[in-house]
Amino acid sequence: MADVMAFYGRHEVAILIVILGLVTLATRAGGYLVLARFKRIPAPVQAGLEAVPAAVITTLVLPPALTAGPAEMIAMVVAGFACLRLPPIAVIMLGIGLLVVLRQLGL
Repeated sequence: MADVMAFYGRHEVAILIVILGLVTLATRAGGYLVLARFKRIPAPVQAGLEAVPAAVITTLVLPPALTAGPAEMIAMVVAGFACLRLPPIAVIMLGIGLLVVLRQLGL
């Protein structure tokens, strides 16, 4: 058992990357396999699938923006308004750039 723990200790990051990669592959393949059974995707399922990217971004962005400080909140609000006019990559670049500038200013 000590040998297993020593191996894990030396290769912890690599093992976690491989495990997380396999879990990601399994969930993606499972989704494709389930959807492949449908000749036509029902409208409610299609609407749910289209909402997933916004839900993931909200899950990743909102907690730090609300708890980290004013710089994060300002960058999130500006990026939120920028989403109405700019393409996604421009919004990401604007949000990160603004966050860096605000942090450098001490916010």
